[in-house]
Amino acid sequence: MRSVAIDIGNTSIKYGIFEDDALVKQGFFASTEQLPSILLQQFDHAIVASVAESSLNIKSRLDVAGSILELSAQTALPVSNLYKTPQTLGADRIAGAVGANYLHPRHNCLIFDVGTCITHDFIDSLGNYHGGGISPGLNMKFRALHTFTERLPLVQQITHDFPLTGQTTLESIQSGVLAGTVAELNGFIQAYAEKAADLVVILCGGDAGFFESKLKGRIFVIPELVLIGLHRILAHNV
Repeated sequence: MRSVAIDIGNTSIKYGIFEDDALVKQGFFASTEQLPSILLQQFDHAIVASVAESSLNIKSRLDVAGSILELSAQTALPVSNLYKTPQTLGADRIAGAVGANYLHPRHNCLIFDVGTCITHDFIDSLGNYHGGGISPGLNMKFRALHTFTERLPLVQQITHDFPLTGQTTLESIQSGVLAGTVAELNGFIQAYAEKAADLVVILCGGDAGFFESKLKGRIFVIPELVLIGLHRILAHNV
């Protein structure tokens, strides 16, 4: 089976092409009007998930012999969704949890998707998705400090070399946002590790490279996690 998974996010659109269970090609593009030529070939099946704009433009341009599945709260999942309001749950969050459960079966998994927003999600070793949390991403925090104050500058560079104790306003913003967010994620890891044995921690999202060396314990960086999860959901439905 040749299939495609498309993840419409807040800042870009990612795609993954699968031959049976193998991810053979992946990439991204900026908007639904810029569909790459590689996606104009014929596929057996497709799955589309969106947390931002409508997926109608993309779905209408795909050449799919079988079904085009749009991920929603009604879509059958290969895991148990215990979220109290599944209709409000971001498609990328549940797809990431499905991907984690597929790659690390019978393990408790904590997933951090660090991009425009930072989400954390927990799925247990029995395949029960419990939920998690949402907070502003690094760039959103930098923009908020500049936008909602009179004099604080806009910091636009995420640097690995940031001070714990800022001695200038720039350094203080870097400390508050960068060191503060690292501490936030490490705090979540510690809290979940205390309640879930043999915890597997997975990172994905655009800022994963920044956090990889700064988080405690063994961290798996899997940039294609959401695409893998979408593919598993598609396979569960066809």
